[in-house]
Amino acid sequence: MSPKENLAKLKLELPQISTPGGNYVSVNIRENIAYIAIQFPIINETYLYQGRLGNQITTEQGYKAMELCALHVLAQIENKIGFDNIVGLNHIDAYFQSGENWDDSPIIVNGASDLFVKILEEKGKHSRAIFGVDKLPRNFSVGLTATFTLVTK
Repeated sequence: MSPKENLAKLKLELPQISTPGGNYVSVNIRENIAYIAIQFPIINETYLYQGRLGNQITTEQGYKAMELCALHVLAQIENKIGFDNIVGLNHIDAYFQSGENWDDSPIIVNGASDLFVKILEEKGKHSRAIFGVDKLPRNFSVGLTATFTLVTK
């Protein structure tokens, strides 16, 4: 199935793409690699999932927050490149802020990983890195970047 068909099957819609919050572009293409700037859990310019995992945000909510970040990555790809122009997802970097004793980062990052495979199928398989940080902008609990290989023309 196509990514759009998989989105429809899961009753998911791509969110409106957000505007960069600084002097950068949301998608940067160098040769046949697309670098997607950090995406946060935002819907219609409303900030969601703010706070620290394990304190204000549960692990289950963190999973949903990462899933929403992944939807934003896909929205950027579809809007700027088109699903038909990708060979596949290469790598994701996942960022989170948490309380002192919380240690379920692989579980929450599966929110993104699971979604990429469900939507992109084989093209969605990827490597990943997970980073615990002291603070994310706007007090978001999570953020996500990604790189894709593009079809050469």
